[in-house]
Amino acid sequence: MTSTSDEVDLRLRVARRVDGAEGVVVLYLRDPDGADLPPWTAGAHVDLRLPGELTRQYSLCGDPAERDVWRIGVLREPESRGGSAHVHEELVEGAEVEVRGPRNHFPLVAAPRYVFVAGGIGITPILPMITAAVAAGAAWELHYGGRSRRSMAFLESLERLSGHLTVHPQDEVGLIDLDAILGTPRPDTLVYCCGPEPLLQAVEQRCADWPEGSLHLERFAPKDVGEPVLTGAFEVELSLSGLSLTVPPEKSVLQVVEEAAVSVLSSCTEGTCGTCETTVLAGQVDHRDSLLTPAEQAANDTMFICVSRAACPKLVLEL
Repeated sequence: MTSTSDEVDLRLRVARRVDGAEGVVVLYLRDPDGADLPPWTAGAHVDLRLPGELTRQYSLCGDPAERDVWRIGVLREPESRGGSAHVHEELVEGAEVEVRGPRNHFPLVAAPRYVFVAGGIGITPILPMITAAVAAGAAWELHYGGRSRRSMAFLESLERLSGHLTVHPQDEVGLIDLDAILGTPRPDTLVYCCGPEPLLQAVEQRCADWPEGSLHLERFAPKDVGEPVLTGAFEVELSLSGLSLTVPPEKSVLQVVEEAAVSVLSSCTEGTCGTCETTVLAGQVDHRDSLLTPAEQAANDTMFICVSRAACPKLVLEL
């Protein structure tokens, strides 16, 4: 995973803008002075800082070898809270935008074989993964679903990869047949999936019998994690700041820490972007994020303080 200390704040220009599919715009972002952009790896995303204190995360879907440009694909959300609407309406060619990143909580782990499953705009982080798999000589297959071919971004370029791609337009063939694809665990194979929550949940169910660590997911929205382990207040000790703070039920750890004037980077405040990742020195965490794998949660050495809480009376954090 990318450390937040590796991220940078940039002001980039929209050098090119094209229609990627029905409801999808593709932006090519460059430094106004022509400087190289920070390196990134497959699975990384960046934050776009938009007017009205909006911050939205978008996967980098270009080629990591192209250091002069970042490419993102943005779906116009029908229930947009302002983020995707601003991108579609205001980020024309020549416009500038504040960007932070890159950050990678969805890295491609080395493996002999991959099964990629993408739904809709979830294809964006998968594209550079396919490039990396090809470069590594790994076997791979992509199952790409969407409402219709018109709504599926980057389809034309993907269809040139004959023999590896299966397209599942819902209006033509129905939903992706996950039982056929994932019903039988495969040795030495990793599954990567990104897309809407129903697809992610269905893939999780089909991969329940696969070896631990086989499945890797990226969510656009927080998953339902139920009620907190502790319903009352708990204490957080900040080892670097020398503070001991009480976190009440109605506030997050992040809110309490910020109210104590301790500076912490944060972005989504819903446990999906990874910006506020904090080292845990002692105590048990009630992990409520949508990023860590079960094994990473069990390690209990990090937490996302915008949503995760304590599963014990006291946590000690490296802040």
